[in-house]
Amino acid sequence: MDDLKQKYLSQIADAADEAALEDIRLAAVGKKGEVALKMRELGKMTPDERQVAGPALNALKDEINSALAAKKAALGDAALDERLRSEWLDVTLPTRARREGSIHPVSQVTEELTAIFAEMGFSVAEGPRIDTDWYNFDALNIPGHHPARAEMDTFYMSRAEGDDRPPHVLRTHTSPVQIRTMEAEGAPLRIICPGGVYRADYDQTHTPMFHQVEGLAIDKDISMANLKWVLEEFFAAFFEIDGIKTRFRASHFPFTEPSAEVDIQCSWVDGQLRIGEGDGWLEVLGSGMVHPKVLAAGGIDPNEWQGFAFGMGIDRIAMLKYGIPDLRAFFDSDLRWLRHYGFASLDQPNLHGGLSR
Repeated sequence: MDDLKQKYLSQIADAADEAALEDIRLAAVGKKGEVALKMRELGKMTPDERQVAGPALNALKDEINSALAAKKAALGDAALDERLRSEWLDVTLPTRARREGSIHPVSQVTEELTAIFAEMGFSVAEGPRIDTDWYNFDALNIPGHHPARAEMDTFYMSRAEGDDRPPHVLRTHTSPVQIRTMEAEGAPLRIICPGGVYRADYDQTHTPMFHQVEGLAIDKDISMANLKWVLEEFFAAFFEIDGIKTRFRASHFPFTEPSAEVDIQCSWVDGQLRIGEGDGWLEVLGSGMVHPKVLAAGGIDPNEWQGFAFGMGIDRIAMLKYGIPDLRAFFDSDLRWLRHYGFASLDQPNLHGGLSR
């Protein structure tokens, strides 16, 4: 037993690499190794002989395994030391090129319009996407019989039997934010309300979830002329076209009086829309003077204050500016689609106080 121990401990000590060490392990304690063969002989021994030979063989096996493990660790340390001596890394070299991420068109346009309106003194207001039907409809002078309140147009939240809370909806516009902000801040006021909204509609120019920005300005001497100036300044900055023409058409919205649809100058050339030229017109938003009932619902005295409001689809104006033909592409396309329309990282301030890169 001692000869066997000395033999393998000596071989382990002299092993030059892990391959040689593995050969020694197989010869010593492998399934067909010498120690394993010795253990098979225990069955032929008398009980007294087994009591002596069994523990000795187990001890020999453990000692050889311990020596193998120690030698393997020593060989690994030696190999690492050799690599550290022979290899080196220049930490001053530039890093490998990495593909940059892209900002989504909706996010980019939201950042763009926020910056434009901020220069005109508008701050950003936000509110919940799930709101009561009072904020979403009643406070905005939308009566109970209005078609927009039908379940085929509005997503109503499920209610358990016995739930006596007011009905809640996925907001159909960001106008509820205007009411909440009027309640919280009073007048005068100048805000935009960008965010996601929901309506039961789906085609080339409509999706069940889309993005909208609404503007609200309240003061004592505000008129439609102020509204027209703000919108023309926005269009000129957003589409990067000086002197872009606009047209106001009389319309009806429950929350404004008088109300107007706003068109911008355009033309079609070889099947492509061109903004700011030609003799055509394209509807882009709705607007008007805030209805006195809406001011009152927000806690503002309509006999002392007045204001204007407007609303437009962020996705829609992104389509117009960047030539994107289908609204649904915003929500079911991949990065190849983004790159096709030229969307890459922006180096400009964003809503979160940093730079979009």
